[in-house]
Amino acid sequence: MGDSMNFKVGDLVTRNSHNHDMIFVITRIEDNVCYLKGVNIRLCADSPLDDLVIFNKEEEDDIENEEPFLKRIKPELLDRNDYFYLPGKILHIDSDKEYLNRCLKYYEETSIWAVGILDEEKNMASKIHDWLEEYNPNIVVITGHDAYYKKKGNVSDLAAYKNSTFYVNAVREARKYEKSHEKLIVIAGGCQSDYEELIRAGANFASSPKRVNIHALDPAIIATKMSLSDITQDIDLKGILDQTKYGPKGIGGIKTKGTMYVGYPR
Repeated sequence: MGDSMNFKVGDLVTRNSHNHDMIFVITRIEDNVCYLKGVNIRLCADSPLDDLVIFNKEEEDDIENEEPFLKRIKPELLDRNDYFYLPGKILHIDSDKEYLNRCLKYYEETSIWAVGILDEEKNMASKIHDWLEEYNPNIVVITGHDAYYKKKGNVSDLAAYKNSTFYVNAVREARKYEKSHEKLIVIAGGCQSDYEELIRAGANFASSPKRVNIHALDPAIIATKMSLSDITQDIDLKGILDQTKYGPKGIGGIKTKGTMYVGYPR
């Protein structure tokens, strides 16, 4: 590990106080405080400069080893036999540009129709009706950043979360647009979001049952699975959740049918 104090925006770092468990990129430096964003985990944090060390990939290959996870979630390719397939369309709304682009790339590799919208959490509820009307998706993802603050209240107190209220309001507005959980699949939340309130508001899938962090690609993995699941059959709920980085600790959901039509002949 490097020990340089000459940090700059864009550097990759880890934190001494957290046992170097996660890789961050420095987004801002002010008054000896670094503002950080998880490279792979949807997490924003801040840290004093003296708690940070430069991340050196050669020296520290075991931190957040992404290889097994990325191999496991390799995009699915449909079996092009005599049938033809119409996967569900995805609208992905995200407050983070880098994470949004990663998710859009993942959809592209799977050849799924998807459109991405970048906006702040606080704007999502007021705009979602227009977005749903314009793009008419089968699946909508509402995600970005979040955090649970113990000092502000217990886990059932919506006011104790950074952005959960915004996600809940956006889900409610999406459900005003389309009440049926079968006709519009809603995937909502970020790191440590208020899972129960999001499900109550009408989400099919939400983070985070155990208030843990989630991977940048987790919402996209769920959306992709739902896009490629048969519209006539119930999904394998546990199987889909197990594809995400932290499984049912990070994302939970309800049993529903897929969104893909299968036709014959090609």
